[in-house]
Amino acid sequence: MNEGAKDKVTGKAKEAMGKMTGDRRKEAEGKADQAKGKTKDTMGGARERAEGLKDSLGDKKD
Repeated sequence: MNEGAKDKVTGKAKEAMGKMTGDRRKEAEGKADQAKGKTKDTMGGARERAEGLKDSLGDKKD
């Protein structure tokens, strides 16, 4: 499991616990963790695309 997915799962669990117990702070922490996980996933995908582009441009010999 990658870091982004781990943060999203943990965040979802925190948010659910916060809702069940009425702990708004825990609920907010869970939402923040989920957002952090989504950001990590997005940045990881962008990094992979950039590396792929770099590789494809580096192979050309004009």
